Amino acid sequence: MDITRTFTSQFHAALSMMEQTVSSCPDGLWNEPGQANPFWRVAYHALFYVDLYLQPSEEELTLWEEARTGYQFLGPTPFPPHEQPVADNPYRKEEMLAYIEYLRSLVTRTVPALELGAPSGFHWLPFDKLELQIYNIRHLQQHVGDLSTILLTQADLEIDWIGKGPS
Repeated sequence: MDITRTFTSQFHAALSMMEQTVSSCPDGLWNEPGQANPFWRVAYHALFYVDLYLQPSEEELTLWEEARTGYQFLGPTPFPPHEQPVADNPYRKEEMLAYIEYLRSLVTRTVPALELGAPSGFHWLPFDKLELQIYNIRHLQQHVGDLSTILLTQADLEIDWIGKGPS
């Protein structure tokens, strides 16, 4: 059994589901006025953390070149001074779709080389890389579910379940 092939497949499946939510989102929901966390920001948050947790460690980051400081937080920063970052320049759908493509490539390159028994590399996640990647996929899929619910309840749009991606 090749567990990295399984992780690669499940990351690709979850990224494909995120791609559907982003592609399907009506323009009026993308950056709906009055929302604390509009659709685009939830999508960016989920994708940012896929990117982050595929990095070797918090000290060795090479994130997506279009990443904007603080935009990944859906509330106040988890560290002092616990301020709410301003995210006043929304990402466009095309940018989020490009991020998804970037992450597909990152998954394909990095997951097979992971040392699954090594520490997570992030002091706030005290477990190994194996658990980190399960955590990572779960986090992504949670937000795919959140966005899918918005699409279903506010735009009567459904996305397809993708059970497996290419490995």
